[in-house]
Amino acid sequence: MIKKFITKLLGKPAGGNKPSFGRRTEVPASVHRIDPNLVDERAINVTRTLQQAGFEAYIVGGAVRDLLLGLRPKDFDVATDATPEQVKGLFRRAFIIGRRFRIVHVVYGRGRDNEVIEVSTFRAHLDNAAAEQVKGNERTSKRQLEGIQHAVDSSGRVLRDNVWGPQDEDATRRDFTVNAMYYDPETQIVVDYHGGIQDAKKHTLRMIGDPATRYREDPVRIIRAVRFAAKLSHLGFKLESKTAKPLVEAATLLADVPQSRLFDEMLKLLQTGHALASIAQLKHLGLAKGIYPLLDVVVERADSDFVKAALADTDRRVGEGKPVAPSFLLACVLWADVRDGWAARLARKEHPYPALQDAIDEVFDARIGDVSGRGKLAADMREIWMMQPRFEKRVGATPFSLVEQPRFRAGFDFLRLRADAQEVDDTLADWWQEFSMASDSEREDLVQAAKAEQLAKPRVRRAPKPQGEGASPRAAAVKSAPESDADAPPSGDDSAPKKRRRRRRKPGSGGEPGAASAE
Repeated sequence: MIKKFITKLLGKPAGGNKPSFGRRTEVPASVHRIDPNLVDERAINVTRTLQQAGFEAYIVGGAVRDLLLGLRPKDFDVATDATPEQVKGLFRRAFIIGRRFRIVHVVYGRGRDNEVIEVSTFRAHLDNAAAEQVKGNERTSKRQLEGIQHAVDSSGRVLRDNVWGPQDEDATRRDFTVNAMYYDPETQIVVDYHGGIQDAKKHTLRMIGDPATRYREDPVRIIRAVRFAAKLSHLGFKLESKTAKPLVEAATLLADVPQSRLFDEMLKLLQTGHALASIAQLKHLGLAKGIYPLLDVVVERADSDFVKAALADTDRRVGEGKPVAPSFLLACVLWADVRDGWAARLARKEHPYPALQDAIDEVFDARIGDVSGRGKLAADMREIWMMQPRFEKRVGATPFSLVEQPRFRAGFDFLRLRADAQEVDDTLADWWQEFSMASDSEREDLVQAAKAEQLAKPRVRRAPKPQGEGASPRAAAVKSAPESDADAPPSGDDSAPKKRRRRRRKPGSGGEPGAASAE
């Protein structure tokens, strides 16, 4: 009766059906069989601290789903009836973040070893009729949202939701049934309102409520549906037909989502260990195009040897617990554009080094724009690409300085993938692999061997020098771009090219060992 009264008070949802908050079911450990050893001690500490302060607190969401499946979760979230301010007051290192959805980050450890437990307050289920209507969208309505706790736009998209409520309403607000369960590590009871345990057993991904309405509330749920389907596909999980049916039509709603948020969601698809499965799901669900322009490029090129190898390598590294960087994967995806633009400029007789820089700038403008293309991401991508011609030079001081670069490993891994795709000779990648792991004396021997190999090659240049190009521009190019030394002709006669090269190498020949030891 109380729920019926609250429903009438808050207004009926679109469609005339009253919201169903489900029925609380407490499932004991003897039934769900969650292994307590898989639960993070820091998450347990957060729930215990909140409970000792008199609040309800549970581990919630994907962590509970993974625990039920016998998997060790990578992230742990906690839900409580304590407000963000109350949560913050209980922990020494806790920070309230977010405006649209206020949550608390409880931080353990420092530096790279830090762990964040995300704590959210139970949210009330409010129908759109009970929310304030705000013109605009996520990108334009921040000032209009000041002082508003619950707001939607004209299409029903939730723009702000900071109204606290009971646990059953909080469960109804969550997206999939398998993500709407609560686990108490103290009593080891799982609280389930919407049949999440049964859906987990049936390997079904089912949206809570009307799927089309839920996608309108937050269009990013479309991408989340793809991500969960991909992540759990190896276990046999599939999207329920009613959940999958509105996806293609609802995808147009993503046009009003900020590009930065779409960029982050794209990275979650590609860098959480199931990139290849995500590509397969996008194609299967009819979403290969239209979600995000850069993601369209990834899907389009996923079948090429080079990009496919990069995606598979990313999945492997995540599976092995190794770090992955978005700069490396995106550098692989966009390399064809850089390579083609570079080749076109070389065909116009432009100098190799600035030609490569210009090709990179063109790709940033066309493919990435202002989302992340002018920050650290772009700097790392640029460095990976600019290293590639330097790998061609294996004599002089260049190998010793290149191997000490902070991004050398990423640049070398990129070279290795190029070799696997038969874009460069395997022997080049093998040489750099050996050089990077060798001692200083062994590196000297490798450089001398590479020099002897170069001298033994026929003196026919791969790319003839344009007629009329004199020594002065050539010397200027060497000064501005050490990479162009790879184009220098081999020594062995008294010709002018030999003389120029001897002058350039004179400082290096007397300082190579010292430079190597200094680095």
